[in-house]
Amino acid sequence: MSTSSARKTKPAARKLTKEELVAKAQKPSEDAMKLHPFYMGKVEVSPKCCVRDFDDFAVWYSPGVAAVCKDIHKNPAKVFEHTNKANMVAVVSDGTRVLGLGDIGPEAAIPVMEGKGLLFKYLGGVDAFPICLNTKDPDEIIRTVEVLQPCFGGINLEDISQPKCFYILDELRKRCSIPVWHDDQQGTATVCLAGLLNALKIVGKRIEDVKIVLFGAGAANIRIGTVYMAAGAKPGNLIYVDSKGTLHKGRFDLKDHREKWRMCQHTNQNDVRGGVAEALRGADVLSAASTPGPDTIKKEFLGEMAKDAVVFLTANPIPEMWPWDAKEMGARIVGTGRSDFPNQVNNSLGFPGIFRGTLDVHAKTITDEMCIAAAQELAKCAQDKGISEDYIIPKMDEPEVFAREAVAVGMKAIEQGIAQRPMSREALYKLASLTIDRARKETQLKMKAGIIAAPPK
Repeated sequence: MSTSSARKTKPAARKLTKEELVAKAQKPSEDAMKLHPFYMGKVEVSPKCCVRDFDDFAVWYSPGVAAVCKDIHKNPAKVFEHTNKANMVAVVSDGTRVLGLGDIGPEAAIPVMEGKGLLFKYLGGVDAFPICLNTKDPDEIIRTVEVLQPCFGGINLEDISQPKCFYILDELRKRCSIPVWHDDQQGTATVCLAGLLNALKIVGKRIEDVKIVLFGAGAANIRIGTVYMAAGAKPGNLIYVDSKGTLHKGRFDLKDHREKWRMCQHTNQNDVRGGVAEALRGADVLSAASTPGPDTIKKEFLGEMAKDAVVFLTANPIPEMWPWDAKEMGARIVGTGRSDFPNQVNNSLGFPGIFRGTLDVHAKTITDEMCIAAAQELAKCAQDKGISEDYIIPKMDEPEVFAREAVAVGMKAIEQGIAQRPMSREALYKLASLTIDRARKETQLKMKAGIIAAPPK
C-alpha cells in the first residue's frame, strides 16, 4: 500500500448551524470589549534611529539637528531625505460616518482610526496617525488638513459623511502637494474590483456584459461603480438603489446631489424603477455597501437574480444579510467585508499596499488607474494560488500580496508621469518587501520580549 493511500482520511468538519454561525460572527465584538481596555490603544510612537548612549541626543536633537534644519530650509526637497515624512500618513476623520454606526463623533471614531493605523503599519509598513477632528464643517476640515500637510507624505480621509466627503476630497486634491484619498471610496472600490474580476472568471462572465446592482448610493458605492465602469463595465448595465429606490433620470429629488445625479444620468439604461427587488431581477452581480444587517436585504430578493450570481455584502460590522442566506438563495459566490467569512472584500487589502507604492515613488496623487492596477495585481495574486468560489481574493495573512500591490501602484504612477522618485520594478519590490517585513518583525519581537504584553486568557 502506498504511503498516500495509507494515510488516514480526516473526518469532514461538522457543518455549523445558523445559530452557531451567528455566535461566531459576534465573537470579535465580545473580544474587542475585553482587549481594547487591556491595551488602552493600538498604536504608539516608537524610535526608528539608534540610541547608543545619551551623547546621541546631541545628533538627533540639539545642537546637531540644526544643520539638518538649515539643509531643508535651503533645499525643501531634502525633507524626504532627512525625515520620516515620506512614510507618514494622517488618517483624518470627523466621526460622521463611522463604519455602519453613523455620526458617533470624533472621540468614538478614534478606535477605528487607531485600527487603521495598525493595519497601515503591519500590512504596509506605513506610519499612520489617527487625527479625529472636532468639527463637521467641510471647509474647516479642508483647511485643517491643508495646514497639516508639511509633516505627512499622504492623507487618508476616513468615515466622513456624504455628500461633503466628495467636496472635501476634490478640494484637498486641488490644494495639497501630497496624495489625498478617501479610503471609503477608492480603497473599497479597488478591493471590490479585484474580487469581481476573479468572481466573473469563475462563473464565466465578462465585466462588459454583466448587469450590476449597486445597493446603497453613498461614497463607497458611488466610487465602486465608477471604478467598475473604468475597468470595462457598461454604464447602462449598472443600477443604483438608495433608500428611496432606483436611481434613474426621473429622480429630480437628487438634482442637488452632484454624484448621485450624475449616476442618474449615466446608468440604468432600461429605466428600471422601484426598489432593490425590482433592480435585482436578472442581475448578475449585487454589490452592496449600505446599512449593516443582517436583514437590510431580504434573502428572497436574491431569488430573482441570474444564474451563477455574484454577491458582495460589504457593510460593517454586520453584512447586509448573512452570507449563508445568500448562498441558500442561489448565489454562487458571496463576499463580505469580514475576515471571519470566506472572500473578505475589504479595503484592508487595498490601502496598505497602495500607499506603500505611492509613498515609495513619491507620487503626487493616487489615480483611478493606480487603483485599477492594484486591483488587477490583487486578482493575479489569488489566481497564482488558485481561485475558487471561496477564494476569489487574497487574505491579509499573505505577506507578499502587499509588496506586489505596491509595485503595481508604483509602476503605474511612474508610467503616468506622476512619480517624483522613479525606480525599477526590482528596486521597488525590494524596498516595499523590506519595509513591510521590518514592521512585522518589530511587532513580533516586541511580543516575544514582553514589551507588548500577551492578552489575558
